[in-house]
Amino acid sequence: MAKDVLIGLDLGTTVLKAAAMESPGGRLLAGDQVRLPVRAGADGAREQQPIALVRAVGRLAERLRERLGRQAWARVAGVGLAAQGASGMLADDATGRARSPMQLWSDLRPLGLLPRIAARAPRGYWRRLAYLKGPGRGLARIEWLRSRHGWPEGTMYVGAGEFLFFHLTGCWRQDAGNAVQMGCYDARRQSLATKPLELVGLSLEAVAPLRQGHRTAMLSARGAALMRLPEHLPAAGPYMDHEAGYLAVTGLGRRVMQCSLGTAWVANYLSSGGPPLPGAMSLVLPSPLGGGRLVIRVMLAGNASWDWGAATLVGASPRAMERAQRELADRLLPPEGLTALPWLTMPNPLAAGCAGAGGFLGISTTTSRTDLLAALAAGMCYEMARLVQPVLKLRRADCVVLSGGASHVASIRALLAGLLAPAPVAHLADDFAGCRGAVWAFDHRVVPRHASPVPLPDAGQRRAIRRQYEQYVRLCRVLGRGLGHDGGLYLRSGGQGR
Repeated sequence: MAKDVLIGLDLGTTVLKAAAMESPGGRLLAGDQVRLPVRAGADGAREQQPIALVRAVGRLAERLRERLGRQAWARVAGVGLAAQGASGMLADDATGRARSPMQLWSDLRPLGLLPRIAARAPRGYWRRLAYLKGPGRGLARIEWLRSRHGWPEGTMYVGAGEFLFFHLTGCWRQDAGNAVQMGCYDARRQSLATKPLELVGLSLEAVAPLRQGHRTAMLSARGAALMRLPEHLPAAGPYMDHEAGYLAVTGLGRRVMQCSLGTAWVANYLSSGGPPLPGAMSLVLPSPLGGGRLVIRVMLAGNASWDWGAATLVGASPRAMERAQRELADRLLPPEGLTALPWLTMPNPLAAGCAGAGGFLGISTTTSRTDLLAALAAGMCYEMARLVQPVLKLRRADCVVLSGGASHVASIRALLAGLLAPAPVAHLADDFAGCRGAVWAFDHRVVPRHASPVPLPDAGQRRAIRRQYEQYVRLCRVLGRGLGHDGGLYLRSGGQGR
């Protein structure tokens, strides 16, 4: 008897992936991806044209259909969508038509509005609301977009996942991860909050309602035509990409911490409740497994920094990432005393309104480009260690699974294994894990059951890693004190700048 087919969509910041999987069993039948163009500006702009997302879904669906054949495509039983969070745009609530470009999470232009928005609420309000130091960036995006595009009647503020899910189903809904980054989510009550939106002149009607658990919607006529599938087929989502990433490791153990090394580097784990651990910006969401909470510890740097390193220090080309891996194949660490601060996409702490908080310290006349690349890789791993180590120390997780983007770089895996020992570290090489998590609601067995253990560096290498890590932490403390409260946020507490 022929098995069902499930289609998972994973909308990242720069890449849209799609995969077709058998159900039951989860065997990958076909997978593909398409690059999403991003307009980047020297003023910190990072935006996409929303209609390009819709067209990309249509192209990928057609490619999967051609690979599977019509008979297999006729067995599609469900579609799931995961998407990058913290993006924002204006759309018509009745038609879904875009009324502005899509600002990505890394767009820095609205961030100067955050202090003014924060001051509209009493001291401590934001921490009580969502365990964060200040308002979500989405509130600043709302004000910024409204100042440039107006707010015609029937306008909604939505993220990439909500926009695409509406084009598939005609239904507006958002995940809690998007809502907390927008700034209108009450993490304690697990519901949308009215007051933050009122601070920027909106009501709850201007944003999508929360998704209820794993409840599905049905493909609309427009969505069915886009994907060449039957109308009224069930669709799951939209899930925040980190939520789907965590669902993808649920087959690997009960107390897994999933570290996604994608566009943003994050560490995800389940908590039984209470406030998140200090030392990082944390998003606290309902557990997708039911009971408890999913905590997403966010590192304010990611593959945008790594991509810059590969392109600038190795050479801009389609194969820059492969060349970067070869450059680091025989070395784990930079020369002693060379340190990189990886916050290339964060606001400059010394120059208001300017982008770029990254830097190198310890450059000499003998420093090579490969040295700088090794320092950047090490600095990013040190920041991830600052996110993960407190969780492991308190036994909130007992193993770590690396996935996504830079997890395919062997030296980065080895560095993290050395930093996080004695906790075991494994690598999930499945490039379509987010797609699998997006269809978890239809079949829990589609997720991987095995990940490859990451070998520990030898004892001498581990000592060297520990020594350079301690130097990095000391440097962050010194710079954090010198820059003061505002400028030192990234440095003093493992990237909790909010």
